[in-house]
Order: sequence, then C-alpha cells, then structure tokens
Amino acid sequence: MRAISLCLFFGLAAWTGPAIAHEFWIEPLDYQIDPDANLEGHIVNGQHFAGTEIAYFPQRFSRFDVSLGGQTAAVTGRSGDRPALNTAPLGEGLHIVTYVAIQSLVTYDDYAAFDRFVTHKDFQGIRAAHVARALPETGFVEAYTRYVKSLIGVGNSAGDDSYLGLPIEIVALDNPYTADVSAGLRVQVHEGEGLRDYGQVELFDKAPDGTVTITLHRTDGNGIALLPVIPGHSYLVDAVMLREPAAGPATESGAVWESLWAALTFAIPE
Repeated sequence: MRAISLCLFFGLAAWTGPAIAHEFWIEPLDYQIDPDANLEGHIVNGQHFAGTEIAYFPQRFSRFDVSLGGQTAAVTGRSGDRPALNTAPLGEGLHIVTYVAIQSLVTYDDYAAFDRFVTHKDFQGIRAAHVARALPETGFVEAYTRYVKSLIGVGNSAGDDSYLGLPIEIVALDNPYTADVSAGLRVQVHEGEGLRDYGQVELFDKAPDGTVTITLHRTDGNGIALLPVIPGHSYLVDAVMLREPAAGPATESGAVWESLWAALTFAIPE
C-alpha cells in the first residue's frame, strides 16, 4: 500500500478542472454528541475539505437518511434549512448519515480538462477508450452522482458502519470512536456487488487549527485501505469510479461518461 503526501498549495494551484472535480461531503457540527442532542451537520461542496454549505432542498437529493443498527429514518426539514442535517438520533450508538445527490451533468470544453480529472483520480485506459469509442475532443458530457456518508457517535458511540447497497460506497471497518486505531483505520470500498481492488483512495486530514493534509492510498485485493489517523483530527475519505454510462438517466442525458463519487467523514477523539 502506498501513500503520497500532497502539498495543499500544489493542489490549489494545479487543479483547475470543472466543478466535477470538487469534493462533496457531510460535515457534522459535532462528530460525537449526547443522547439528548440532535444530529446536526452541513452538506458541503468544495475542495480540500473546505467549501460552500448547501441548504436542505428535497429536489437536490434522492436519499437522505440516518441509520442505527437495523433502523433507518429519513432526514426531513424545510427547504432552505441550515444546517441541512438536523434530526434526533435513533438511539445510542454509531449513526450512519447517508446522502445521495441527484445526478448532475458537466460539459467539457476541451479534453485537457477531462484528462486532468482522469489523471488526478488515477483512472487507467480512459484516453484509449475515449478514442476507441470515437468520442469528441470537445463539447462532450459527463454525468456524475455523489454518494456520501458520515459517522456520528451518540452516547457510547458503540456499533459498526455497514454496507448500505450504494453503487459506490466507503465502509469503515473500524469504529473511529471506540476502536484502537493507533495503527490506522481500515476502510473498504464497494463498487456495486464487487470491491475496488488496487484502486485509489484520497484522504483529507483536517487538524484542529483547520490545516488540511491530503494523502493518496491504494486498496488491496479485498478493497481495503489502511488509513493513518490522528486523535483530534477529522477526516474525509474520497473514492471515485468512472465508467461508460449505465442505462437510465445518464444515457438519456446524452452523457458519454459517468462518474460515481463516494465520500465518508468521521473524526478521531482526542
């Protein structure tokens, strides 16, 4: 497994791709809360673990819910509510907050912008496939969908993250609030009914002073990556899949590529 440290300045200077390149995540106001407190958090779109908070708008998502063990409840609210997540917990333990954004489109004015995205996310063989499919160099469309989760500990924070059946999904194999993660925290990346083997995972580490460090990691043959974590820091894990559009909204939109973005946020207690 390899990890490559990236300078935040380099990322800001070099990454000039379209909005599709931005991360999208759930950022809780508090990652651990008392049983009588509400689960609260922002939906955020941005880069380098900083960005714009998005209000609660039902037309922007196809799924927004909270799970605890075998229970799942929809997150409800009024249009325009901030933070978008503000709901009572289902009990005591590890809660999984899930948000699936509606599919969106991006049009590339030149192939170079698309190539920067492909290179950054370490997709192999895309240029050859683009040429083989006789796709245009300019004016082509990509459809993209965000599948994001966040782990919030309530009370004793006991429990486990679990696979919820998303087309691409990151599952924490260790509870960040109760497990010994001094040697690292394991995550597993699911792609449909399979696992992402030897694929790239991006880790955003936010220190208490707001400094963000970005590292790249690779899953093993079982789709598992061991991520270095530090007490007192919060984390965003990102994994992306690129494919020819599946039948449905993506093909109907005229998109020639489809990307599926998975994100997971959590924190490590002091």
